[in-house]
Amino acid sequence: MPELPEVEVTRRGLLPHISGRVISGVEIREPRLRWPVPPAVRRLAGRTIRSIRRRGKYLLVDCGDGHLILHLGMSGSLRLLPPGTPAGKHDHFDLLLGDRILRLRDPRRFGAVLWASGRAEAHPLLAHLGLEPLSRALHPERLHALTRAHRTPIKLFLMDSRRIAGVGNIYANESLFRAGIHPRTPARRLSRGRCALLAAALKETLRAAIRAGGSSLRDFVGADGNPGYFQQRYWVYERAGQPCRRCGSAIRRIAQGQRSTFFCPRCQR
Repeated sequence: MPELPEVEVTRRGLLPHISGRVISGVEIREPRLRWPVPPAVRRLAGRTIRSIRRRGKYLLVDCGDGHLILHLGMSGSLRLLPPGTPAGKHDHFDLLLGDRILRLRDPRRFGAVLWASGRAEAHPLLAHLGLEPLSRALHPERLHALTRAHRTPIKLFLMDSRRIAGVGNIYANESLFRAGIHPRTPARRLSRGRCALLAAALKETLRAAIRAGGSSLRDFVGADGNPGYFQQRYWVYERAGQPCRRCGSAIRRIAQGQRSTFFCPRCQR
């Protein structure tokens, strides 16, 4: 599933090409995505795109009087294409922008194309999202305060979008390795010092992934059609049985919350 870095890479790739563009039309080939595409999306022609922001794993296209909310789902991608480019089987939505098309490809149809009048953050899908991990709001003291009431393992805490928005499985694994924290550690047992390490590790991991263009997950590509290569730099993710790049111990795999967790038993305590 595309996580925060993949969505941010997509946002940065789209921003200079769609800001200031007038929407000339909309084409919906499949309205049955994760949620039905609302009728308001069909009436976007004539609006000017002001900017595109990210909240968690959602992209928010500012159209002045509202926001087009886009989500890539499990394996979706957004690409800029020349007009007239033939649509494939999984190309479900086009935003027509004159001499180019913004196209959503979503093989599993877990993505979303929605509309929010006015303030996007008030939409039910966004209203309860937690802190943005790359923002100043996520600092050591805030993270320490957030974890106090939670017995849940820190790996699952990081993936709870009500606490921290957008950190998925890959980057939770990688951040915990960088911070030297065992994924089963109860969140409330982390000291202020370890919260400081984890806050820094989260930001460092996500920024490194963004610089690398994200990870090539199934068929994820950026807006330019190029895959990311952060997967070549994984410390632990999907490296079970392989030697730790720091100490040489075998990386282990366990299941947490029906997801695979990878860690080094020597480097992470």
